[in-house]
Amino acid sequence: MSNPIRVAVGGVTGWAGGELARGVAHAADMTLVAGLSRGAAGQPLAQLTGHADTPGVAAASIEALGSTPYDVYVEYTKPAIAKHNILQALAHGAHVVVGTSGLTDEDYAEIDAAARKADRGVLACGNFAITVVLLQKFAEMAARHLDHWEIIDYAKAGKVDVPSGTVRELAFRLGEIKAAQQAVPVDQVNGPRETRGATMSGTQVHAVRLPGYQLGVEVIFGAEGQRLHLKHEAGDGSKPYVSGALLAIRKVHTVRGVVRGLDKVMEGI
Repeated sequence: MSNPIRVAVGGVTGWAGGELARGVAHAADMTLVAGLSRGAAGQPLAQLTGHADTPGVAAASIEALGSTPYDVYVEYTKPAIAKHNILQALAHGAHVVVGTSGLTDEDYAEIDAAARKADRGVLACGNFAITVVLLQKFAEMAARHLDHWEIIDYAKAGKVDVPSGTVRELAFRLGEIKAAQQAVPVDQVNGPRETRGATMSGTQVHAVRLPGYQLGVEVIFGAEGQRLHLKHEAGDGSKPYVSGALLAIRKVHTVRGVVRGLDKVMEGI
């Protein structure tokens, strides 16, 4: 039997990172060896995860991990520090799984260069839920046959990064197929151009931030006399994301450079 995967989780006390840390701690083929949390720095990981056999304490920063050996770093902190953490983990010799939103295409280009130089893989997943993976695949199928579409990004009122990582990834992937057509280009509309949303990878994106939402994405395709709506809505809990994130941890060593989308390492998708 091979050695367990040594995992470090950034955002070990966060909404998604905390649930994942507990999943890693209880996985038979993984060991949680480190966790980042400024607010919980110094607290035992065993206490934070509810798993008595989890060693070590939470660290305030990735630099504080020092020489702690880890095979995979999972980035689930904040957009402002995410790229720094990823680059540090690559320099440390680890593969990286990215769950944090807010990173731009330019950020990923820089990360890709660093990952290839280090001969390591970065698996960037805007969302680890299987329903989102399916939505992305269905949307790519539709974009090959339809020419007009726009994306609506839904999230809770306090989410500061726009759009979500899920939507950034979706727009990027659709843009790899082609740019959406517009009957009236944004620079030719009458009135405030901002009402048409932001253009991302050739797609108009509209971000909604309101109480009552957790996370959602909808891509609307339009054609003569018909529409196609593909929509994902998340509940309040973070457990649906754990199985996908564990799969990403197990598979990230099979890629090199940045690969965007969990489906890229899933069989039969």
